[in-house]
Amino acid sequence: MENDEWKSKLTPEEYKVMREKGTELPFSGRFLKTDAKGTYICKACGNELFSSDAKFDSGTGWPSFDNPAILENVKLVGDNSFDMHRTEVKCAKCDAHLGHVFNDGPTQTGKRYCINSVCLDLKEQ
Repeated sequence: MENDEWKSKLTPEEYKVMREKGTELPFSGRFLKTDAKGTYICKACGNELFSSDAKFDSGTGWPSFDNPAILENVKLVGDNSFDMHRTEVKCAKCDAHLGHVFNDGPTQTGKRYCINSVCLDLKEQ
């Protein structure tokens, strides 16, 4: 999909985060405090990303997950922006920026997928 198509499909905030690798303000996302059961999908393409069972409160200001629902549905890419070494999380289907993954999670996986709410929809069970 071309940039003009993305701009017509996404809101300005969604476009900034998902196509320009922006970040929503901490503690502002609609899914930060959500405890509804279901599957979080990519807002841009509907790709299944995370189960609500993998969600936890990291206290960082963004929804956090310890594992993708289907590992192949996310793509991990090195990100050296802002003089930091991080690992970017992208949707494997549409290449949308979702957030970053860190190795400081509190569960057995040791992972904290820190994901922007604006990139997600929730298919409730």
